[in-house]
Amino acid sequence: MVREQISSREIIDPKVIRAMSKIPREQFVPDKYKHLAYSDQPLPIGENQTISQPYVVAFMTQALQLKRSSRVLEIGTGSGYQTAILASIAKEVYTIEVIKSLIDNARDSLKQLGIKNVRFKHANGRAGWQEFAPFDRIIVTAASEDIPRSLQDQLVDGGLMIIPVGRQYWSQDLVLVTKKKNRLSKENLLPVRFVPLVKKQ
Repeated sequence: MVREQISSREIIDPKVIRAMSKIPREQFVPDKYKHLAYSDQPLPIGENQTISQPYVVAFMTQALQLKRSSRVLEIGTGSGYQTAILASIAKEVYTIEVIKSLIDNARDSLKQLGIKNVRFKHANGRAGWQEFAPFDRIIVTAASEDIPRSLQDQLVDGGLMIIPVGRQYWSQDLVLVTKKKNRLSKENLLPVRFVPLVKKQ
């Protein structure tokens, strides 16, 4: 998977390649799809949610330019696979998931792999996690029609956020956001299709 889907497609950050080589994707895939765990495609994980294709996980992780000292906020735990990749590189990961069964399964999967530098929260991720803000990096793994102001406010000066932006059921743009002196610059990186981010309730 790493050789054919990752390294051959402009993923060059050695930290990302090591993490993708280390974390077993089948750990995060339902039993009936385990034979497809290393295929270049998203897969269902229940609750109308998916685990992203390996290349997209690698691409988003590389775009964040993670350091060993990075504190990362993840909106949308999902299967926990992206969480595990982040945790293999960064100092701390704070992950939020609105669907209780998914966050419970993800917590169990990371525990089985001995990953301990992750905090979990069952909540609507649009509000972020003010208690532990600000964050060096923020990754959103569901599509939003805008960039939530709460997440903008919880990003450190000089920090990076990656988020799919676009309308539900339409193609979205993967946007890299850079915050400098409380101003945001945005760069469209890749056309993508993600499940929608739950709106505030």
